[in-house]
Amino acid sequence: MWNAFIELLVNALKLLSSGIESLGIPYAFGFAIVLFTVIIRVLTFPLNWQQIKSSIKMQELQPQLEALQKKYRKNREKLAQEQMKLYQGAGINPLGGCLPMLIQFPIWIGLYQALYKLAAQQLLGAFLWIRDLGFPPQGTSFSWIWNPPAGMSWLEVGGYLVLPILTVVTQIIVQKMTTTSSSDPQQSAMNQAMMLMPLMFGFFAVQVPAGLVLYWVTSNLLQLIQQYFTMSYSTATLAQGGDKDAEKKA
Repeated sequence: MWNAFIELLVNALKLLSSGIESLGIPYAFGFAIVLFTVIIRVLTFPLNWQQIKSSIKMQELQPQLEALQKKYRKNREKLAQEQMKLYQGAGINPLGGCLPMLIQFPIWIGLYQALYKLAAQQLLGAFLWIRDLGFPPQGTSFSWIWNPPAGMSWLEVGGYLVLPILTVVTQIIVQKMTTTSSSDPQQSAMNQAMMLMPLMFGFFAVQVPAGLVLYWVTSNLLQLIQQYFTMSYSTATLAQGGDKDAEKKA
């Protein structure tokens, strides 16, 4: 089943690349990866929408959460129960924000293997300033940074590092936009731990094919755009809903 999934990704990228190439657009496989990322983002939009709405509701609940923390500061078990009741009453799943990332994990791993298959078939090629989207080869680790392969200039090495750097920067911005501030020490510690995620992505980004890193950067940029507009819309919608509830109570 897993091999069938990888083959599906390979064929999807080939199909997108053929379509782009038929339009006379250069760097077909690179733009196929970008288009593939857009499709994945569109398909996972409902999950991201729910995540954003939950994030806004979490911010609105902060005063009540702080009151519970003061009331039950000596009883952590009771505090957890009351917090869960509050979340359920507001229709919030505290772990719901992890779902979009969990769904993308199989895609990342599958795309990683699919790109190596395409590289073996010599289909990936260059994209803009990147000479080969299949580079670095599997098992190269970090050594290519200070010991470039024969025929690769230091300028090309720097070019390959652009995408990993963009991965870290965009991931930090995404993390800050999606993290809900909290006075809860446990939640604050979790938020700080999550800020290590961009560094982990950067660590992996210099060891996996440039095509996969292109996927990560494109996905982060799309998420930033999506986050900005949906946050604005969702905030306005929830505010209108709150005004209507106030009018009904009045």
